[in-house]
Amino acid sequence: MTTMSVAEYARDCAAQGLRGDYSVCRADFTVAQGYDYSTEEQAVWRTLCDRQTKLTRKLAHHSYLDGVEKLGLLDRIPDFEDVSAKLRKLTGWEIVAVPGLIPAAPFFDHLANRRFPVTNWLRTRQELDYIVEPDMFHDFFGHVPVLSQPVFADFMQMYGRKAGDIIALGGDEMITRLYWYTAEYGLMQEDGQQLKAFGAGLMSSFTELQFAVDGKDAHHVPFDLETVMRTGYEIDKFQRAYFVLPSFDALRDAFQTADFEAIVARRKGQQALDPATV
Repeated sequence: MTTMSVAEYARDCAAQGLRGDYSVCRADFTVAQGYDYSTEEQAVWRTLCDRQTKLTRKLAHHSYLDGVEKLGLLDRIPDFEDVSAKLRKLTGWEIVAVPGLIPAAPFFDHLANRRFPVTNWLRTRQELDYIVEPDMFHDFFGHVPVLSQPVFADFMQMYGRKAGDIIALGGDEMITRLYWYTAEYGLMQEDGQQLKAFGAGLMSSFTELQFAVDGKDAHHVPFDLETVMRTGYEIDKFQRAYFVLPSFDALRDAFQTADFEAIVARRKGQQALDPATV
């Protein structure tokens, strides 16, 4: 896995026009949260949470809603240390601030050590519906609540521990797809019948959350780890497939028992499956 220094990454991000201040990154790509948010930023946070909560109460899996209640994320922009203190007691995880997207190696290292990177800046009012870069709302409102669930928390740590090895085998696209279709766009059965969402990309999207769970044209596919790892995805439009888990236990167990070396050897170099036809 290619490594890049903080200075090199900061220069690259600046050249791409990314919003975060990468010049102040520590060696592990973390930064101080810097809790100096404006009145307008606090108002945008409440607007986002109020609007999205109306949907998540109906469409989110109970494990996500349980996490929101336990962690208390809705009234104001969260203080990372306050949330970390609650999360440590629940699952041993904590929150670390980052300026935005960080390289794969430090990201996996944080997950492997039960640290979840959260962007320390928030979108503007003009970006309520869509933002190109993941911001604090996506990371916190989307990802953090389910880290309060012990089984999913275990899966995320295992993912961080194994992802680098899978990439070294040539499975970089495959392991990325697994994260995309679970942590970002995963659905799960509730009480064995109802379909609910837990993935962060859905939790933080006003329009796609409704489509993924209730849309008549949404393509729902039973979860199979190898199929997920073979299925392509798109980042700038609604997903053409949503994989449905029976439980977090099924996800953890599938990941724990998978022979990734054999999967990569069989599938490396093959064209990705069309999500519309899986």
